[in-house]
Amino acid sequence: MVQIVGALLIRDGALLMGLRAKHKDMLPNCWDVVGGHVEAGETPQESLVREVAEEIDVVVTGCRFLDVVVYDLPGRPGLQQHLFQVDAWRGEPRIANEEHAELRWFDWRDLQSVPDDAFVAYRPLLKALLCG
Repeated sequence: MVQIVGALLIRDGALLMGLRAKHKDMLPNCWDVVGGHVEAGETPQESLVREVAEEIDVVVTGCRFLDVVVYDLPGRPGLQQHLFQVDAWRGEPRIANEEHAELRWFDWRDLQSVPDDAFVAYRPLLKALLCG
């Protein structure tokens, strides 16, 4: 199993999503939550904090574990994604590396128009978080 993390940053009822860059091997041009691979020696929470800082220049100051979702993507079987709701952070999210081409806040209604290629496995969790 490949261990990955996903950060669900929610503000004013909207979820921050990143449009993955065209050159990415995994899910190019797809909207997804911020996150990435758990590196050797890291816990999922440590990985989450590192990935958020690297990708959107935000320091996580509070998060809570939500769930682990296991799924396959084309060419990437056996993904185990640890999902965390990021409750508090310092800084304003911005693109900080080559991972994403765009960042945008989506409420549940807006998220309905986004193809769920990247987040089909945890769409029900997103709905519960955004709709209450």
